[in-house]
Amino acid sequence: MAASGAVEPGRPAATAAPSAAPARAPAPERLFRPISAEDEEQQPTEIESLCMNCYRNGMTRLLLTKIPFFREVIVSSFSCEHCGWNNTEIQSAGRIQDQGVRYTLTVGAQEDMNRQVVKTDSATTRIPELDFEIPAFSQKGALTTVEGLISRAISGLEQDQPARRANEEPVAERIDEFIVKLKELKQVASPFTLIIDDPSGNSFVENPHAPQKDLALIITHYNRTLQQEEMLGLQVRLKKPEEWLTLHPHVVFQVLQFNTNCPECNAPAQTNMKLVQIPHFKEVIIMATNCENCGHRTNEVKSGGAIEPLGTRISFHITDLSDLTRDVLKSETCSVEIPELEFELGMAVLGGKFTTLEGLLKDIQELVTKNPFTLGDSSNPGQMEKLQEFSQKLDQILQGNMKAHFIMNDPAGNSYLQNVYAPEDDPQMKVEHYKRTFDQNEELGLNDMKTEGYDTGPAPQR
Repeated sequence: MAASGAVEPGRPAATAAPSAAPARAPAPERLFRPISAEDEEQQPTEIESLCMNCYRNGMTRLLLTKIPFFREVIVSSFSCEHCGWNNTEIQSAGRIQDQGVRYTLTVGAQEDMNRQVVKTDSATTRIPELDFEIPAFSQKGALTTVEGLISRAISGLEQDQPARRANEEPVAERIDEFIVKLKELKQVASPFTLIIDDPSGNSFVENPHAPQKDLALIITHYNRTLQQEEMLGLQVRLKKPEEWLTLHPHVVFQVLQFNTNCPECNAPAQTNMKLVQIPHFKEVIIMATNCENCGHRTNEVKSGGAIEPLGTRISFHITDLSDLTRDVLKSETCSVEIPELEFELGMAVLGGKFTTLEGLLKDIQELVTKNPFTLGDSSNPGQMEKLQEFSQKLDQILQGNMKAHFIMNDPAGNSYLQNVYAPEDDPQMKVEHYKRTFDQNEELGLNDMKTEGYDTGPAPQR
């Protein structure tokens, strides 16, 4: 059953009137401030707006903020003191990500209903057990919980029931029965599956067990189809840098520059790119962007070669402070595990990086401990204690006071950890090559790839 009618109840969104009340804007030097209950300077901008219900002036409040794993967002809230109508929504202010993302959550307890969820307007929500779907662009973006998503769907289905009962009573009865099933889901009498599929890559489902792996949540990153690209309004893209280098091999050892936009402030910036040969490994492409407008710096590493026939699993035993100085190449498809800390970092998180082991551990520490969903007065005290314990143990590893195993698992085989004994074997390092599973090939887009006889017929449809 499709919930095409499950839209935000009410009327069109309020539009800003020409006259505006004095605004309390965020500090100009940091337009999108990290979301935090302790930041007293982070105040919403208030704009007098026209109410589309009673056509008198109400108030719109805009908050420009940053949410982890979701980049920048604009949270807007409208309220009218004359008729009482109100409306809230969330919009992504960041760029569309390079890949789409799919969150598959198995809801088996009441605590799962309280998970924070960021759902953009381009995301599709499905509950397979009820054959229920909320199509993309049928609802405004929302910062809510799993229970809030279901409640919102119930409200959307209930809003036109009086008219249906008058004109189409059989249809209204079937919808009433379906609404009862949705309400039963909120009680979690039996486990069910919630799927949020966002081609823009900007949706998010909270992991309440961070920094440990969430066994109930599966995150899949995928390449968009042409239909999804068109749905998002994306133009035809230029060739990727690695493809461009293939067509222009004479510039391999030069530092190339491309005109781009800063991912933080969207001001014009330049990206430097160079192909580097890593000893005893392969060629990689290092790209770095430096914005002169806001000072933002970013670097990214991409493999300069093809996906390897076998996946690679590198296990390294950290026993001394000098081990942290080893070079590390973590590709976008590589996951990281630290068994002693019960920690796992999934694919695509932190992107591709070429750094040292110490630098990568510090990036992991910053990613986990500075997550606003786990800070402030809305956080779970038990979760905060676990994060503090995780950070303390990670500090011990960084100071050389604790031994630990560092495991890199890359199905594409494009990650690397420096072997200081090369070309001899490293006694602290174990490198395993394995055959990828069907699911791993699916994530890499290999199952639908046709490399032989592709000019004799169309690719198989799935």
